[in-house]
Amino acid sequence: MFVSKKFSRSQIFALSLISVLFVTACSPQKPESSNTTASTQQASSSNNDTLRLLYWQAPTILNPHLTQGTKDYHASRITYEPFASYNKDGKLIPFLAAEIPTLENGGLTKDGKSVTWKLKQGVKWSDGKVFTAADVVFTYKFLSNPAVGATTTAYYETIKSIEAIDDHTVKITFKDVNPAWSLPFVGQNGLILPQHIFEKYNGSNAREAPGNLRPVGTGPYRVVEFKPGDIVIFEPNSFFREPTESLFKRVELKGGGDVTSAARAALQTGDVDFAWNLQVEAPILKQLERVGKGKLVSSFGGLAERIFLNQTDPNKQTADGDRSSLQFPHPFFTDKKVRQAFSYAIDRDTIAKRLYGSTGRPIANTLVAPDIYNSPNTKYEFDLKQAAALLDEEGWKDTNGNGIRDKNGVEMNVLFQTGVNPIRQKTQEIIKQALTSIGVKVELKNIDPSIYFSADPSNPDTTARFYADMQMYTNGNENPDPGAYMKTWTCDDIPQKKNNWSRYNVSRYCNPEYDKLWQQSTKELNSEKRRQLFIQMNDLLIKDAIVIPLIGRANVSAASNRLAGVDLTPWDTDTWNIKDWRRNNN
Repeated sequence: MFVSKKFSRSQIFALSLISVLFVTACSPQKPESSNTTASTQQASSSNNDTLRLLYWQAPTILNPHLTQGTKDYHASRITYEPFASYNKDGKLIPFLAAEIPTLENGGLTKDGKSVTWKLKQGVKWSDGKVFTAADVVFTYKFLSNPAVGATTTAYYETIKSIEAIDDHTVKITFKDVNPAWSLPFVGQNGLILPQHIFEKYNGSNAREAPGNLRPVGTGPYRVVEFKPGDIVIFEPNSFFREPTESLFKRVELKGGGDVTSAARAALQTGDVDFAWNLQVEAPILKQLERVGKGKLVSSFGGLAERIFLNQTDPNKQTADGDRSSLQFPHPFFTDKKVRQAFSYAIDRDTIAKRLYGSTGRPIANTLVAPDIYNSPNTKYEFDLKQAAALLDEEGWKDTNGNGIRDKNGVEMNVLFQTGVNPIRQKTQEIIKQALTSIGVKVELKNIDPSIYFSADPSNPDTTARFYADMQMYTNGNENPDPGAYMKTWTCDDIPQKKNNWSRYNVSRYCNPEYDKLWQQSTKELNSEKRRQLFIQMNDLLIKDAIVIPLIGRANVSAASNRLAGVDLTPWDTDTWNIKDWRRNNN
């Protein structure tokens, strides 16, 4: 197994920060005097005025339409806003919208072909410019421009046109009837950009925009400093439409380090107020929480840890040097029975019980939430004999006695990659042991998360490039309507050089039958018929074993007892309601 022992600058900085804080806390204190008392009070006040967030995956860009990394969405969401977002109960909560469209208020049309959003008045960008419907129209033009290479296009592809009726009214007309009218401009994929900041960068130069690093938003805080891969510093947006007196005077989102140290900083040492995405073994989390300085906050939604099987050959290069190209099919993962054999060889129950505890449960589906879409037609099974039998049946046998199956001169060697994380490395080891026992050679590769989840098209180690045979990470639908999420297995959503690897169908799966089902779902207004279409799509993916679901994961973070107002939803970032976060004085 390959595990890099080098630390990035951001990791070293985060670890040094925690060490300094620890040493300071343990240093001998001088006897109190009036001066030291004043100094202590000032430090305490400063500490109360600063909100400290620790993200063990560091943000690298603050344009939500040019990223594939969850940590970038979380940082961007502190300053950018959508029309509305879903809370944990699945209710739409307005942000920039004055009201939620309904048939009764005229926002929705009976034919299902358009939606009209009324916007709040008096909203300004953090540089004082007035926010209008023209910014919404521009955002759509920006993300739908192929030259931009936006990563959020799946949420907008049903749109025919967007019109600014007036400065505070936007009409969205769809190409056909559209039951998923609440996908565009809602949640973390619906954040609206300022036209005056990005209009000169609406093309192939989009990634050169200064606004990608110093965003101008309508949210409660504005960015005053950003060091990609390290730290983002925010201060209150003086032009925010709501009173800012109760906001923190400073927000520090620190990136880097490792996930266990992040959990410890929030739950044990109290060095930070909030630690994100704690994919840490359950016994360790429980032990840290028992210290009593913080608490775990979690929510189950559509997130699932899963394995993607590459349908293209990661070892063959095109004339221009690209790998995992559609020009070269994978030497054995294009065989459905081989893929099914790999699925049989994975012990989901052991992974769930040993590593996740109450924060995860073994799953058979790729679409797991809301529960109405969780297919009853599938099951998972751990059966090494069945796995070996399927490989034998397809002619993959050890013909040269070296312990590795082969066929027509090709040995069954796989490179299995994921991000650096203790649970993921232990999951890899469990899977490797099982696959090795049935004659598959497995090499493990672990990639720094800031690289692995980057949307940088020049980075060869991203999930979208997928220069491996198998890869593992968590994703899922980020909206109660799974339409955009299920599109990520359509033929048009395959990441490749011509789209800057900005799409999400990383397995390079292309099945006209699946595409037909998805197209039908985009026009079906009958909710029950549409539900069945999504279940059929899920069942096809599971039957084809294109993706191997492992664990339905809770979104687990930690909040210090000093912090109040954190209210996670599975349908947006953890920072979605950061304007309501306050210092807990109890």
